[in-house]
Amino acid sequence: MRRILTSLAVATVLTVAAHADLAVGDAAPDFTVQGFQAGEAVDFTLSEALEDGPIVAFFFPAAFTEGCEVQAASFADSIEDFEALGATVIGLTAGNTDRLAEFSTQHCASAFPVFAVNNDIIRGYDSRLRPGGNWTGRITYVIDQDSEIAFHYADMNPVEHVDRSLEALRNLPTAE
Repeated sequence: MRRILTSLAVATVLTVAAHADLAVGDAAPDFTVQGFQAGEAVDFTLSEALEDGPIVAFFFPAAFTEGCEVQAASFADSIEDFEALGATVIGLTAGNTDRLAEFSTQHCASAFPVFAVNNDIIRGYDSRLRPGGNWTGRITYVIDQDSEIAFHYADMNPVEHVDRSLEALRNLPTAE
């Protein structure tokens, strides 16, 4: 508990608004990625996954960093709420990708997959942490079944991403 509170305090101090060029209504760039869920290798293609419902794609800076651990655990704790709304949650990062198998079990609680992203995806979703840097920022997108951006939230504080994503899903015309 103390570690979580420390993580939240650090994240609050380091809160920096990020910028997301993709606006509500923009087409979500399609992508295919490899990663892990429950420590097992998995593949993901956005266009194929959208056939089953909306996607909540959250970009995070790096596996095994404090804020990212908090964010992943928050999504894992709320996975049943996302599933009840018909949504699939995925995590995306360019940082510490060699440790994603371990991160998928320890901090994602095997509840959703996490994937390594390349520069094309980072550019397409304007998710670079710093210009010229190699890590992704903390940006969450809700992508509707028409492959359009229905919502985006960019903030380095990991705490609000889950609640704001759930609210956006509830406001989708197809959400029940």
